[in-house]
Amino acid sequence: MLQLNVKNETSRLRAVVLGSALNNGPTPTKEEAYDPKSLEHIIAGTYPIEEDMVQEMEAFNKVFQKYDVQVFRPEMIENYNQIFTRDIGFVIDDVFVKANILPDRNRELDAIQYVLDQINPAKIVRPPEEVHIEGGDVMLWNDYIFIGTYKGSDYKDYITARTNMQGVQYIKDLFPNKIVKEFDLVKSKLEARDNALHLDCCFQPVGKDKGIIYKSGFREEADYVYLVDLFGKENLFHITRDEMYHMNSNVFSIDTNVVVSEKNFTRLNNWLREQGFTVEEIPYAEIAKQEGLLRCSTLPLIRD
Repeated sequence: MLQLNVKNETSRLRAVVLGSALNNGPTPTKEEAYDPKSLEHIIAGTYPIEEDMVQEMEAFNKVFQKYDVQVFRPEMIENYNQIFTRDIGFVIDDVFVKANILPDRNRELDAIQYVLDQINPAKIVRPPEEVHIEGGDVMLWNDYIFIGTYKGSDYKDYITARTNMQGVQYIKDLFPNKIVKEFDLVKSKLEARDNALHLDCCFQPVGKDKGIIYKSGFREEADYVYLVDLFGKENLFHITRDEMYHMNSNVFSIDTNVVVSEKNFTRLNNWLREQGFTVEEIPYAEIAKQEGLLRCSTLPLIRD
């Protein structure tokens, strides 16, 4: 049996579900796009091809092998995008929460059933239907659970609004001893540079006391100030609108001093090294065209 344990984003990783780009299916139509960035690349004819994405994910897998991390991959579903495992579930402490994702994507959970079968069934929960919550919006920081949401009255009109306030309340009820703080995120159906699809598109902790942040990803300045007060401004790396678009905050930590990052994130990677991190650089720019990056394609199961 897998003894789940995830309390933060950065402790030494032992087991993870890494997505797969195999048999990813044809380029979606404009009508099938889930987010403005994918739409942009579909229209431009620059949507990523399967071969390139498979190579990028294999580079990520090699880093996990280097650090002796146990890696699970989803079982292959033909002509189906299974890259972003973070959306389909997440672990808090020793509980696996199945996400209520977009209905088109339910089969992705079936593809990791063999992993769920290795978990104590009493530790697997699925929220009721009205609760919307995805793993990209759920960020653990020891006693804190940060959750990205969208509080606008037009929530239902936004395919990019993925976690609702019922989702926030569900986590509060499930983990009464944690400090659960929600963040109201900026959403756009049309402009990827103004769309924080999930919380990890505009914020993520690294190490023990640092973080990467995009101020304009928050609808309320008070939410941004909350994080500045908690982490200290000197410990936060502020990214630009363009860096947010390229997903600079969506890196992935294997340990408190090891960060996997995209090789083109020069400014960020230099800052991380200055702070004493080992930066494992890999190519991931093709996958980024679908408005997801390294954190999005992982589902951590066990950390120290």
